[in-house]
Amino acid sequence: MSAISYEQLLHQAFSTAEDATRFLTEPTTTAYATFARASKAEVAFRFERVRLGVAMALMKLLADLGDHEESRRVLEVLHKALRAQSVADIDATITRDAKLFERLYTNLYVNEDGELLLNLFERALDADSQPLMDEVIQDALEVAGELDFSPHGDDDDPE
Repeated sequence: MSAISYEQLLHQAFSTAEDATRFLTEPTTTAYATFARASKAEVAFRFERVRLGVAMALMKLLADLGDHEESRRVLEVLHKALRAQSVADIDATITRDAKLFERLYTNLYVNEDGELLLNLFERALDADSQPLMDEVIQDALEVAGELDFSPHGDDDDPE
């Protein structure tokens, strides 16, 4: 069930044909299934790939929610890290662009939905077990299904 939820989250976040073509490569979409059958020697690397996929989906949702450039930059770093061949390579890619992750929270106005996405992003980065990551994936799917991506979602409010 979790591999299905992971793939659903990816497809929900990267819903346009252009985004799917660019970000949803076969290794990315099958990362959870590959993790589930990984050997003991590969499990840490395969788990990191799942974490990157979930984090990418959350950054894409945040970027689309508020047309947020920093989210797009973090998304690009995560996408680049997914091409790494080891945990050390993933860490090096992320470390090289650590400033982008710090800027993600600087001067950022977010609404309640944005805060939920950022909280899920932090939980994804902190998850250190399959059950914790499964919880993040399920929560992210629920949040993603309820987001309002219309540019003027608050038009009912008087100015």
